[in-house]
Amino acid sequence: MTAVLVLEEDAELAHSLTERFRAEGFTVEWAGPQDFVSMAARGQFDCAVLCAGNSGSLVADVLPVFRRQSTLPILVLIASAEEAERIVALEIGADDCVVKPCSPREVLARVRAILRRSARAPNTHEVGGLSIVVAGPLTIWLQRREAEWIGHRLALTSTEFDVLALLARKAGQLVSKQELSLQCLGRPLTRYDRSIDVHVSSIRQKLGPRPDGRAGIQTVRRRGYQLIGE
Repeated sequence: MTAVLVLEEDAELAHSLTERFRAEGFTVEWAGPQDFVSMAARGQFDCAVLCAGNSGSLVADVLPVFRRQSTLPILVLIASAEEAERIVALEIGADDCVVKPCSPREVLARVRAILRRSARAPNTHEVGGLSIVVAGPLTIWLQRREAEWIGHRLALTSTEFDVLALLARKAGQLVSKQELSLQCLGRPLTRYDRSIDVHVSSIRQKLGPRPDGRAGIQTVRRRGYQLIGE
């Protein structure tokens, strides 16, 4: 059962969201600003929803701390319709952003879209109740959204985790930039969009070389990337 963690300054909206999620088979827990980050870091949830009030201070105060401690996918509901504020929310860690007022139906659809982008692989191993992908020196715990490289924990952003997990699930295969953009960013790749390249470059820096000296992620010029799986 999919578990969602909700931080909402507006109790009425939080109640509506909870009813909608539970009617669709989700489990929901609420958290206050003091507990939200620590609860998200426990690895018991599949997605988080941060519902900001009119001041916008909740996003600025909570989201950067949240992202430093967790790669859990997070949807931010923001009161301001200003493009700049939505962009800031995305830049400091949100996976998606919705302007309030919004319907519980739209929030549910957005959460499902985020979950599809971070979906578990169908060919993972089950160990101790956890779904695990192993690709050479890389181990990924999909449920906990954690990754280790040669036994060392990787500090990844949520998007970096999604990119690396998709490459790991298709280890040894070419994954196009278009597929990476659609699955991990939720948008088609445009002509001058280098977002995927930037994310892959950051992941490479965090991985370092394989034990045999090769880079773990190979570039296929003008086409995409491939994770060495053996």
